[in-house]
Amino acid sequence: MRITPIEIQQHQFKTRLFGYDTAAVDTFLEMLADELERLHKQNNELKESLARTRTALEQMREREKALQETLMTAQQITEELKSNARKEAEVLVAEAHVEGEQVIRDAAERRLQLISEIQDLKRQKISFECGLRALVESHLKLLDLDVLQLDDDAHQTPLLDQPLSKEELEDGLELP
Repeated sequence: MRITPIEIQQHQFKTRLFGYDTAAVDTFLEMLADELERLHKQNNELKESLARTRTALEQMREREKALQETLMTAQQITEELKSNARKEAEVLVAEAHVEGEQVIRDAAERRLQLISEIQDLKRQKISFECGLRALVESHLKLLDLDVLQLDDDAHQTPLLDQPLSKEELEDGLELP
C-alpha cells in the first residue's frame, strides 16, 4: 500500500492514557518502512536503468562518432580516388595525344619517304626509257646503215646469190 507525503503529514494517532497507541504507531511505522523499502528498491532500479541507459547512450554516441569518422574517411578516400582517376585520365589523354602526334609524324615521314622513292623510280624509269630509246635508235641507225650499204653493194648482189663451192666453204670466204 502506497503512502503519500500528505497522508504522513495528516496521519493522526489515537491517544491513550500515557500517549499514543503503540500498536497504531507500530503499524504505521511498518507501513512507512515497507513504503520506504519499495521506494528505495524502485529508486535503485531507476538508478540502474538510468546507468544502463547512459551506458547505451554513450555507446551509441561512440558508434555515431565512429560512423561519422568512417563516413568522413570514406568521403576523403572517395575524393582522393576521384582526384587520382582524373589525374590518371589526364595523363592517359596526354599520352594519347603525344602518341597520336608521333603516329602523324611517322606517317608524314613515311609519306615523304614514299614520295622520294616514287620520284627515284620515276627518274629510273625516265633513265631506263632514255637508255632504251638510245639503244633502239642506235640499232635503227645500224639497220639503216646496213640497208644503205646493201643498196650500195647492189652490184655485189649477184655474187651473193651464187652458190659457194666446196673449197670456198672449207677455206672460208673472205669478203672485200
